Amino acid sequence: MTHLETQFIHAAGVDKETGAVNVPIHLSSTYHQPSFDEFGPFDYSRSGNPTRLKLEETIAKLEGGTRGFAFASGMAAISSAFMLLSAGDHVLVSEDVYGGTYRFVTEVLTKFGISYSFVDMTDLSEMAAAIKPNTKVVYIETPSNPVMNITDIEIAAKLAKANGCLTFVDNTFMTPMYQNPLALGADVVLHSATKFLSGHSDIIAGLAVVKDPELADSLGFIQNTFGSVLGAHDSYTLIQGIKTLGARLKQSSASARVIAEYLHSHPAVEEVYYPGFTFHPGNPIHERQARDAGAVVSLRLKDKDAARIFVESLEIPVFAVSLGAVETILSYPATMSHASMPKEYREKRGITDGVLRLSVGLENRDDLLEDLEQALQKVRRATKTPELVK
Repeated sequence: MTHLETQFIHAAGVDKETGAVNVPIHLSSTYHQPSFDEFGPFDYSRSGNPTRLKLEETIAKLEGGTRGFAFASGMAAISSAFMLLSAGDHVLVSEDVYGGTYRFVTEVLTKFGISYSFVDMTDLSEMAAAIKPNTKVVYIETPSNPVMNITDIEIAAKLAKANGCLTFVDNTFMTPMYQNPLALGADVVLHSATKFLSGHSDIIAGLAVVKDPELADSLGFIQNTFGSVLGAHDSYTLIQGIKTLGARLKQSSASARVIAEYLHSHPAVEEVYYPGFTFHPGNPIHERQARDAGAVVSLRLKDKDAARIFVESLEIPVFAVSLGAVETILSYPATMSHASMPKEYREKRGITDGVLRLSVGLENRDDLLEDLEQALQKVRRATKTPELVK
């Protein structure tokens, strides 16, 4: 199976015992052992569950890793990966990282004696200059959330390896459909599987995939020790979501491209963040390391008042936290994804009070465009934006 769409559907396989085309949901918390001296492959579902194992094997195949790990949330996956560090270590992190990651790095890691630096990873010379003798992890988010900055994974990973560092990449926006960080040199790839991989706003889940077997054993120990694992039913639901990822993401991404172009031409929109634009500063790198620009488009309106009018005028998108679902989701990073980041830090990273993030769903594209138009016309009238075409 060489095409991803085929792999998404068949990676989990059929049940060997019954031939069922869907993986069975094993709801048992504990497992009878065959004898006093011989234990079977499962003993307690925190340590391993057959349904969760199928999911973990599936994501490992899709990302080209040695082992996959399923966690109770994206932040559980990210936090567990950071627990590979020890007191006295230092981490480099993309400066415009997701707010939850920012919160964990600044308020939790420091309690364990782990220091950090946020750097602009679009500038690899800045990244290189920030590496210290005790730097152990380079943490990358590309495209970044929500302003879609692009980091060269391959070069960053080479730089990290030359300095004895591991490279972690949050691949939530791209998924294995469009980007494979392990093939580019990363050591750990992370997903908020709540988003595109699940695709239906019905579960909370996180995934991690590791390339090196020894590192995989270390992360497996942390997963079992912390115990923040994904339950059997949610594991089953996520496997089902992955089966439709190819079809969902293709349609959403095609619509997102048209919507991004429309927003860029609208006089009420001051800026559009979308790596598919040839004039996006990171576009050449993104085109080299990814297969599409994805289904997320961010935009900047004049100010908070304009953003409020826009949100309250739209009829189709849900205004909510999260992204990557069949429904189009509009988010306001200042009070949602990046609420935990102080205002001065947000604005330094370009996350102003006028920035909104649009995760394009599966609705009819023309319906979405009509809805965006009527909402932006209200913004234009309220802000008296002149009829200028960019």
